[in-house]
Amino acid sequence: MHLSPETQAAGYRLISLEATESTNDDALQAAKEGDPGQLWITATEQRSGRGRHGRQWSSPPGNLYASLLLLDPCEVALAPQLGFVAGLALHEAVETVTGVGIPRLALKWPNDLLLDGAKVSGMLLEGHRVGAGRLAVIIGLGVNVAFSPTGTPYPTANLRSLAPGLRREDVFAALSSAFARTFAAWRASIRQNNADPLGPVRRLWLERAAGLGREVTLRLPSGEKRGIFEGLDRSGRLQLKTPSGLELVDAGDLYFPHLLHDIAQPDAGATRF
Repeated sequence: MHLSPETQAAGYRLISLEATESTNDDALQAAKEGDPGQLWITATEQRSGRGRHGRQWSSPPGNLYASLLLLDPCEVALAPQLGFVAGLALHEAVETVTGVGIPRLALKWPNDLLLDGAKVSGMLLEGHRVGAGRLAVIIGLGVNVAFSPTGTPYPTANLRSLAPGLRREDVFAALSSAFARTFAAWRASIRQNNADPLGPVRRLWLERAAGLGREVTLRLPSGEKRGIFEGLDRSGRLQLKTPSGLELVDAGDLYFPHLLHDIAQPDAGATRF
């Protein structure tokens, strides 16, 4: 694993491990021990990888498991937007290393990456208070490079189906570089346009969004909702057009009824903040 000279010059560092329980847990421990942030942690294998709500995440060797620790990257209210920043960077990175982009490669709200409708990557975004009340944001990413998990309630894919010789090192190098650029642009947007800092990222994200303008199903703690995926508001909430009007959804499991293979059970990679 390596960071490009440009990424290192932007202040990012890397710890590369063979095996660990969870790179997100390692990142949190680093924050508690006073790490200044902009720290990537990767592992060849995770023993206890997890997704949203503590769901287990299959983590065999050959795929990419990486977590990024950021310290005080923004106000707490803006922190969930980092999921869209990371998603956009991931889409750019995968397109760079495979040559495949829109429409085959798409972002699924809030933070999965799909290849031909099958999940190729998921993300877990976590926020913690550490030290003297500092905000530690951890972005955990799992990318199916060599293998597709089996026994999942949703279709999966891997990147070697597109690029047989692809290595997880190649994906990480592209991802870490793309994130550094996208994150810097988002931070600049906060300074220049405080009323809508997500604006530029939201526009690019929606250009890559799966299911936009189509009927979708959302599974929420309160039950199931159906409607048309209209877009995102300034906070990144999903805009769902229903018979009763436009509803805003903070978080949920999103499904596409028009995809016959989209099995109706929750997936394993979504935002927790």
